[in-house]
Amino acid sequence: MHYLTVSLSHKNSDIEIREKFTYTDDEKEGCLKRLVQSPSISEGMLLATCNRMEIYVCCDDIDDALSHIMTLLTFKGGLSEEYLKATAEIVDDSSAIHHLFAVASSIDSMVVGETQIAGQLKDAYRFAHERGYAAKKLSRALSHAFKCAAKVRNYTDISSKPVSVASVAISQIKAKVDALSSKKALVIGVGEMSEICAKHLVSDGVETYITNRTRQKAEKLADDCHAKVYDFGNLHKAVNEFDIIFTATSASYPIITNELIEKVDFQRFWFDLAIPRDIELTYRDDIYLFVVDDIQEIVDSNRADREQYVRQAHGIVGRSVVEFFEWLDALNVEPIIKEIYKKADSAVDIETERVIKKGFIPKEYEYQVNKMAKQAIKRFLHDMTKKMREGSHEAKSDTVTGAMQYILNDEHDNIPDQYKHHLKKD
Repeated sequence: MHYLTVSLSHKNSDIEIREKFTYTDDEKEGCLKRLVQSPSISEGMLLATCNRMEIYVCCDDIDDALSHIMTLLTFKGGLSEEYLKATAEIVDDSSAIHHLFAVASSIDSMVVGETQIAGQLKDAYRFAHERGYAAKKLSRALSHAFKCAAKVRNYTDISSKPVSVASVAISQIKAKVDALSSKKALVIGVGEMSEICAKHLVSDGVETYITNRTRQKAEKLADDCHAKVYDFGNLHKAVNEFDIIFTATSASYPIITNELIEKVDFQRFWFDLAIPRDIELTYRDDIYLFVVDDIQEIVDSNRADREQYVRQAHGIVGRSVVEFFEWLDALNVEPIIKEIYKKADSAVDIETERVIKKGFIPKEYEYQVNKMAKQAIKRFLHDMTKKMREGSHEAKSDTVTGAMQYILNDEHDNIPDQYKHHLKKD
């Protein structure tokens, strides 16, 4: 069994490329369903945020699985397989786990130390698991990824003064706008980024309104943030009334276009934090428009401030990857050891019955003979099984375990999948 990850993120793709790979919930499920139709792929998960689209799979054949993933992405994005392979970050096995741990720990994020990515990863796994596309193998990897992220938070200051894409956008607007508290702001959408924006604006004394297609959701967020509600049906008026607009919806098309915009006598500041983008705008000197990729200057400053913590975090991630594979190997050798003892006990029982039946040992000594034989077998197996556990941390562990499986010839097939390919080679 192998882990394989294909990543299109802010590190290798601009916003025009990333917005080709956005998914509604129905599209996510369709993608996962097609993903696991490959005979090489047993589990899959799709992570899609404003800064990344990543596919995580467990597979038997890396090349075959990658070819299948590329076919799906080519169809989705309308880009050639050659371009995708040259652009995407494609990693497998320990490198794939390292990537996952780094993402969970937020050191691979555009805003290092941001607090949203762990929740987004959990949501992505929950979505796949509840629909039967992710199971034990991805669960193990995700569980250890979150443990690694917790270590990074606990042993470094990388998440001190928590930040996010939304909070960085807020700091950008503070740098641009004088007398912020005298302005009026509209937040479009009710997701996590919208909530962060609204709370920041309200705390800075800005008259803040929330709007959403579903008014009830807007009312709930407005109540939570001590903001007001704006009728989504009047969005065409809002673009010409509000000083500040933050938008982060899941719409599959722009909700603000050139046709809605009128000339006004005040400066407007618009932040489009959505992927795909919510605002389609021809350049105008009376509107400052910022999209996710435009916050790079502050992002670079944030990374420089946290560089020491990033180095510490990378060390924790590296050690956590090693510990994960050691744990995985040790976990997978235990069923073999259990089977060895089971077969040994069975052999003792059979032989005890045979010698009693033949009259070699009196019937009244049956219990004592059986117990002595089992103790002798346990003493004999102790050193061997101890070495098996110790050897499970070494590179040759797959070969040793595969050989043991062949010797045991377990008809119940309870040896882990990652060792089955050794038998096929034999």
